[in-house]
Amino acid sequence: MALISIVKLSELEGAKRTDAEYYQPQHIDLVSRIKQHPTYTLRCMGCDVVSGPFGSSLKSEAYLSQGVPFIRIQNLLDFFIDKQDLVYISAYDNERLRNSELKTGDLVLSKVGNTIGVVSIVTEDIGNCNISENNIGIRFPPGTPAPLKSYVLTFLNSELGRQQILRRISGNAQPKLNVRDISEMLISAPSEGLQTKVDDLIRDAKALVDLAAACYRNAENLLLEELGLKDFHPKYELSYSASLSKAFGVHRVDAEYFQPCYENLVKHLTEAVEVKPLRYFLLDIKKGIEVGGEQYQEEGKAFVRVSNLSIHGLIERDQKYIDEELYEELAEQYGPKMGELLLTKDATPGVAFVVKELIEGVIAGGILRLSVDETRINKEYLALCINSLIGRLQIERDGGGSVIKHWRPEQIKKLAIPLSPSHTQQKIESLVRQSHEARRKARDLLEEAKRKVEQAIDEASVN
Repeated sequence: MALISIVKLSELEGAKRTDAEYYQPQHIDLVSRIKQHPTYTLRCMGCDVVSGPFGSSLKSEAYLSQGVPFIRIQNLLDFFIDKQDLVYISAYDNERLRNSELKTGDLVLSKVGNTIGVVSIVTEDIGNCNISENNIGIRFPPGTPAPLKSYVLTFLNSELGRQQILRRISGNAQPKLNVRDISEMLISAPSEGLQTKVDDLIRDAKALVDLAAACYRNAENLLLEELGLKDFHPKYELSYSASLSKAFGVHRVDAEYFQPCYENLVKHLTEAVEVKPLRYFLLDIKKGIEVGGEQYQEEGKAFVRVSNLSIHGLIERDQKYIDEELYEELAEQYGPKMGELLLTKDATPGVAFVVKELIEGVIAGGILRLSVDETRINKEYLALCINSLIGRLQIERDGGGSVIKHWRPEQIKKLAIPLSPSHTQQKIESLVRQSHEARRKARDLLEEAKRKVEQAIDEASVN
């Protein structure tokens, strides 16, 4: 049924936007709800809202392994920056691009693609940094109290901010946000008490996120040390040779497959411990399903795609949903079960995670559900092996030079898995579970912070 929303010409917000979607009833209701209280915009706060530099200003060839952190869109998660796959630029390039330089306490917001509106704060462990062309930076004026920054971060991540951000998206083929869109967003003025409560929750959540990262890092270090791989660095050679019989044996003739570093890894593993192919540990392997974009809903049961799966669990970034009826039809065959190991095989192959909580949804065709024989290997240990250098190098070899990576089931089953002693596997499982529990607690604290902000708006006055 079509929705009709009638808006007076005087209410067209200065005639900056005249598209009907911008004036949908739920958007107008949200603005009215926020305006029941004193409000300000980032511009009125004195914030400097800036866009990252054009891509032509900095090529990927300039990325370094150390230097000034350079925040790309894939590094943004709700509230905090993900340091996995973080790249760096030189001090010279940072100075050259100083118009988009950020400092501790500033915010970064994604402005294009399927992840529009993810907002993260620059924490002390990141420090001075710069941002890519796909991001917007929000620089607070000097002297802005830390609790107010935490409040703005939480407001933008809440439904109050999220819906305003989505409302401001423009463009069809390539949706995007503009600097002005963000500068003019309405933010409810909070009391000092609310700022303090929110800031405490954000700080506690960040401590838990750091603890989770440390536990997982310790688990990976334990694995690599046990296998003598702590100081193993793959050396890619410019020239090498492989016999014709070896090429026929693996049905590959591309040069990348025969890089000596891949063979050196497997050789090192077999000299350290017993090594078995992944299929040795599996009781069953099932593929997900593609439901088709026409089945996507704005709410309902989760349709888990490759982009929604990380080594730490599900990410609700650009989450798609299907209706209850379709879910009931597909859940038995395609719904992930507790204790199963989920493994991506397409786009970003080799992301493995053991399901620890109920997931009401179904998985896409790019994800596999693995049932593991726990009498032969610890599931958390197996997932870590796949996520670590051990799995990454082998997957890199199998993927070859493809633009879009596809890891075929026959390749997956041959993945070489080292069998560390059972006591090592148990230690690794304990660390991984501690990491997961810390992340769960952090997530709960962040949800509580968002609830406090939203509840304050719904009350007669901001507490």
